[in-house]
Amino acid sequence: MEKAGMVRCQRIGCDAMFSEDDNADGSCRFHASPLFRDGMKEWSCCKQRSHDFSLFLAIPGCQTGKHTTEKLSSKIVSSNPQRAAPTPTENKKTGDASACSRCRQGFFCSDHGSKPGISKPAASVAVKDETVTPSPAPPAKKIVDINEPQVCRNKGCGKSFKEKDNHESACDYHPGPPVFHDRMRGWKCCDIHVKEFDEFMNIPPCTKGWHNANA
Repeated sequence: MEKAGMVRCQRIGCDAMFSEDDNADGSCRFHASPLFRDGMKEWSCCKQRSHDFSLFLAIPGCQTGKHTTEKLSSKIVSSNPQRAAPTPTENKKTGDASACSRCRQGFFCSDHGSKPGISKPAASVAVKDETVTPSPAPPAKKIVDINEPQVCRNKGCGKSFKEKDNHESACDYHPGPPVFHDRMRGWKCCDIHVKEFDEFMNIPPCTKGWHNANA
């Protein structure tokens, strides 16, 4: 219960009740001013800080003096000051400049203060880069003796062959690709899937074609 004649101290960080008859020097503990930066609250006088506003206000004052009923101005500093909203005159000026034909063409305009070479067209047209990257040259085909034994690298084949015996149905293979999903193994080309790897390796080829030693 507040006693008659008691008033509240207006210093930041104090907020105590006092009377003029009981206001000795040093009876008030207070802070100078707060700083707010990127969600952090800090007292500029003692550099103590907190993210929580309630804990920030509970930090004991670092300076002492007498209580006062005068409201002291406190400058709050932010590290991310917002730009003041433009006045109606500025908005009007900006709007007129964007609509002015002289400004858009880069000529000096006494109404908007634009200078030659500074103003840009209201709408810029993006220029598509037409640079074409040359495709890499195909590798030179290996010249092989028609009687030289080779190993077919088509998936599912792996047989030895000679080029003189190669033809459009000499090879049985999977064009693929192989599919491994949820512990299942199979070939997308023939849509056959099994659980065991040995079974996967024994799935019969589904396509005929030429043997290919360079696949």
